Amino acid sequence: MSTTDPLVPALAGVLADLLRFLDECGEDEVAEDTAVGLMEDVAGELSRLPEAQRGRLTAVFADLAAAEPDPGRRTALAEFPYHCGLAEEPPA
Repeated sequence: MSTTDPLVPALAGVLADLLRFLDECGEDEVAEDTAVGLMEDVAGELSRLPEAQRGRLTAVFADLAAAEPDPGRRTALAEFPYHCGLAEEPPA
């Protein structure tokens, strides 16, 4: 992992888990328009970060993905920057 405040990877992981839940949950759990709105709000806030911070956050997600043993969560962590507009292309 990159050297950073331990709070950053913890919050990044929680954020990815929350958005994964919103993306995968059913209408009986969270209304679709509510889930989409929340995901768009998160992406919007992250897009306002300065470029250097977006890059650092993208690196945090890559580090978390590399260390994650669960394949589904590893994929969600690796793809998070792309899905939230932090990265131009999905990971290879």
